Amino acid sequence: MRKTLTALLLAATLPTLAFAMPMHDGGPRHHDRGHSMFKELNLSKEQRQEFRKLMGEQMKTHRDITKRYLDKLPEAEKQAMKKELDKARADQHKALRDLLNPEQQKAFDEHQKKMEARRAEMAEFKAWKAEKDSKTN
Repeated sequence: MRKTLTALLLAATLPTLAFAMPMHDGGPRHHDRGHSMFKELNLSKEQRQEFRKLMGEQMKTHRDITKRYLDKLPEAEKQAMKKELDKARADQHKALRDLLNPEQQKAFDEHQKKMEARRAEMAEFKAWKAEKDSKTN
């Protein structure tokens, strides 16, 4: 059970980490992400593109598998897991924030507000989409 929760915690944290990536020109700075690994492997541009594509597919597969097993959990277990994940996220944010100077903390707090707004938008969109899909079926 502990290993499962650890894996689920990691799976739930990955999207947060992906959103926390530095942005440039409206999108993730691809030249920074994984750059050292690509440099060490001396990959061509085509190999890097294929590598990123495969990594994206792997992440999607991982999310799909995790969701399939989460859907089988009783509602009480899902709520307990959500509560534990929320606490772990809050603890992680506090630990990260404590490492920063006051100016960095202000920027970190602004970033967190933006992330919460994005999450709220996404939740609203998913609810709208689910409602729309249920009406069409």
